[in-house]
Amino acid sequence: MKKRIVSTLLCTAMAASLFAGCGSTAATSGSSSSSGSSSSASSAAKEESTSSASSEAATESADTQSSSAKPASGGGQTIGISMPTKSLERWNRDGSYLQDQFEKAGYKVELTYSDNKSAQQNNDIEGLIADKVDLLVVAAIDGEALSQVLNEAKDAGIPVIAYDRLIMNTDAISYYVSFDNYTVGKLQGEFVAKQLDLDNAGDKTYNIEFTAGDPADNNATFFFNGAMDVLKPYIDKGTLKVPSGQTEFDQVATAQWDTSTAMKRFQNILGSYYSDGTQLDAAVCSNDSTALGVTQAIESDYAGDNNVIITGQDGDEANLANIVDGKQTMTVYKAVANEAVVTLDLAEAMLNGEKPDDSLISKSGWDFDCSYDTSSYDNGTGVIPSYLLVPTVVTKDNMDKELVDPGYYTKDDKGYLHPVG
Repeated sequence: MKKRIVSTLLCTAMAASLFAGCGSTAATSGSSSSSGSSSSASSAAKEESTSSASSEAATESADTQSSSAKPASGGGQTIGISMPTKSLERWNRDGSYLQDQFEKAGYKVELTYSDNKSAQQNNDIEGLIADKVDLLVVAAIDGEALSQVLNEAKDAGIPVIAYDRLIMNTDAISYYVSFDNYTVGKLQGEFVAKQLDLDNAGDKTYNIEFTAGDPADNNATFFFNGAMDVLKPYIDKGTLKVPSGQTEFDQVATAQWDTSTAMKRFQNILGSYYSDGTQLDAAVCSNDSTALGVTQAIESDYAGDNNVIITGQDGDEANLANIVDGKQTMTVYKAVANEAVVTLDLAEAMLNGEKPDDSLISKSGWDFDCSYDTSSYDNGTGVIPSYLLVPTVVTKDNMDKELVDPGYYTKDDKGYLHPVG
């Protein structure tokens, strides 16, 4: 597998945009243009000093990339970027990386965050259309709620890239850029199966519970199905048991990926099915914000004394700290810096009048893995051509290699990781 590399342009951008905490409700909404910062600074991310070794590694990674930076080519065109919210850490990273990529390539950028409110995102996109942006990059809050406003974009001749989350029921979407979402869940399921050695369990049985994501997020079912497809054969065999009986997506979904919602649901599960001392062996959580809530519930309400396997996704700072402390077992990391690189190269090709296909991958010379998919993502009007990056399992044992060495995070003298910035 090719080495994953962060562009120096993306690393330096993070100084201007760190980070709302996972599950926080204090984030503000609105827009920022290329003349302003896209989010407020987080003092929590800067409380602990980084070790000199980690800082040098990040600097070296950034310096390595500076020689390969693309010349400005935007020609004064404007990119409208619509992000869901500042209240989840990862969207701050996405917005900052995208803004920096496009600005360094010579484009003007209008960046909006919509406070996880679909009506506001519709209004924000209407504003970007009124501002006559040349291309839209949209990470949907509700993939079912944007068809009308994006049809307006199509009528105005503005191409649209669906970013990270597929947008449904509109033919205004030209392309989709994301990670292989099914593989995210598959990696989580495989991790649990390996940790519990399910193939060699014999007559031994284990208890497991599931926490999935937002029903309004098209990705959430891919994550859930990826994990369930791995683990269901063990459930059917009886090796894995689900004391709550909650094995359907609708039963385990978490609105808006909310940490508090995930925590309260899991507290109810623990109180109803585990208060008699029944051992919980694994909690499959589709992302880090839900994993944070599940971890909090286990800390406060679980009667057992064993270490519960807890999965996650995104590499949020609080969850990486929990991994270091042994409270969470793994996260599936998606290098959104590279997702921004793909989005830029795709957008440039589109604005140059090209019709990108799988050849974009070789033409762009990316130093990370990406596939071109023309079969998996049907949004109700047809299959949307998709560029899918490859996620990575991160544990306490490999977080230096996967996160610190490439320059995504620095590591302080206490062993905790902090996003570069």
